[in-house]
Amino acid sequence: MSGFWLTEEQEAIREGVTKVMAGFGDEYWRAADETGRFPEEFVSAMAEGGWLGVAMPEEFGGSGLGLTEAAHVMQTVAQSGAAFTGASAIHLNIFGLMPIVKFGTEEQKRRHLPRTISGQDKACFAVTEPNSGLDTASLETRAEKHGNGYRINGRKIWTTMAQRANKILLIARTTPKEQTAKPMQGLSLFYTDFDRARIDAKPIPKMGRKAVECNMLFIEDLQVPAEDLIGEEGKGFQYLLAGLNPERVLFGVEAVGIGRAALAKAATYAKERIVFGRPIGQNQGVQHPLAKSWAELEAANLLAFKAAALYDAGRDCGAEANAAKYLGAEAGFRAAEAAVLAHGGMGYAKEYDVERYMREAMIARIAPVSREMILNFIAERVLHLPKSY
Repeated sequence: MSGFWLTEEQEAIREGVTKVMAGFGDEYWRAADETGRFPEEFVSAMAEGGWLGVAMPEEFGGSGLGLTEAAHVMQTVAQSGAAFTGASAIHLNIFGLMPIVKFGTEEQKRRHLPRTISGQDKACFAVTEPNSGLDTASLETRAEKHGNGYRINGRKIWTTMAQRANKILLIARTTPKEQTAKPMQGLSLFYTDFDRARIDAKPIPKMGRKAVECNMLFIEDLQVPAEDLIGEEGKGFQYLLAGLNPERVLFGVEAVGIGRAALAKAATYAKERIVFGRPIGQNQGVQHPLAKSWAELEAANLLAFKAAALYDAGRDCGAEANAAKYLGAEAGFRAAEAAVLAHGGMGYAKEYDVERYMREAMIARIAPVSREMILNFIAERVLHLPKSY
């Protein structure tokens, strides 16, 4: 954004993605939600259009643009009605391998980035564990030196796309926590083959986004060559941080996109639905919740793109990125809820899509970090209050 409006390039990005999304209407996403079938055609269309490499370096086949442009791509996808089913299907391709871009060797970049940008490689991201949750310092998955590489054992949970991934971005402890000066030290980051003989992935039945599954991973004696270590051993959490702020921004703008899609459906229905001889949209009881949601979505959107602009300028954006994810998630969910209620009983019917939006909008309120941890971060880092946990 240039000031408070889009540049010509950003307008072109949104128009280009909108043209792709025109081939994937409500019926497509409704069917994906009902059957759990992965949206392969959509991913292929985005790859063919070059959109998966929007933020990747040009020398490896990307467009070399920034987080701001990636955010426009992802928001346009979500706002089309694809919601998080569409966004999550390409999330890792868009920004997930930023640790390799920033900290990988030239050989690793040449080996991995072109295949990710083209869609040839499908990756999953394994961080969270059953016993540690957001307490990353307490990860139990171990990577031990073994021959010319490492042997990894442990468990991961909520790993998206593991059923179809051929690559895995994995963080594991290489030095016991008690032997490090700081708890976050001794964690190492790997990008390696998803060896199904050594990794058992079990899908987790869940509330929404059925077509893009989450998994429980059981990792037993996974052999990882030394050349698949990203950066230096023991600095994995530091490398992970490089991708956290962009991830929060993308979740925030995607949630805003879902909210906008829901409002559009609600406004259309409210103009067409006649009760007591007048459109229900003439009633302030219907109008006001939708108008309030519009205002909340626009405010959240501004903060998200401010955070993206700060990131692209190389400036600190931690507080803004976290707050943007928080506000976007809350505004997106409330807009989807308002849309369901505006539809009355039909809001509960799958054919109007708003119930799907509401279920998927819930994701951003929980992942990739909880609302409470975001508020903890702001209280401690911005308001300089004592750490509460």
